[in-house]
Amino acid sequence: MSDIVIIDSGGANLASLQFALQRLGAQATVSSDAATISAARRVLLPGVGAAADAMARLRSHDLIECIRALRQPLLGICLGMQLLYQHSDEGDTDCLGIVPGHVARIPEHGLPIPQMGWNVCVTLRDDPLLRGIGARDYVYFVHSYAAPVGPHTLASVDYGAALTAVVRRDNFCGVQFHPERSAVVGARLLQNFLEL
Repeated sequence: MSDIVIIDSGGANLASLQFALQRLGAQATVSSDAATISAARRVLLPGVGAAADAMARLRSHDLIECIRALRQPLLGICLGMQLLYQHSDEGDTDCLGIVPGHVARIPEHGLPIPQMGWNVCVTLRDDPLLRGIGARDYVYFVHSYAAPVGPHTLASVDYGAALTAVVRRDNFCGVQFHPERSAVVGARLLQNFLEL
């Protein structure tokens, strides 16, 4: 049994996430096996690509109910965070339904889509996941779809509109940015997750 499991969602960022955890002294296993995921003490759900493809991959490995039933901390990253919501407009996709609300394309306000690069993560509520992270620290984003700010939003990002940057509902956490690419701030967030 591995203490930390990264769900193999087919994304290209699996290795970089493993390396980011290794730098913190944590070894993670990549798996799409429901029993392995259920037995882990911490679970990460990364994602790169389209919501419909990612949900189809999870479904093909019978992981939908497995993920919904988890009681240990889970961290969704980028698309992985979006999959925690009920629905995504990207491909008109039903998602995991853990966090109320839906994900939509970022509104075009004269800004390039996707949002790609560093932006300020504005803390809205204190949470152990954000311990030691400044109220206006910079993190690295790459995304075309996003969730609006809602009752479970812990931090937001302004990209023509206020969007959810960090979300948490019970043991399910999510970040729209890439902590494995967000230098010291991203490392601190991953460390906080490992300590939840």
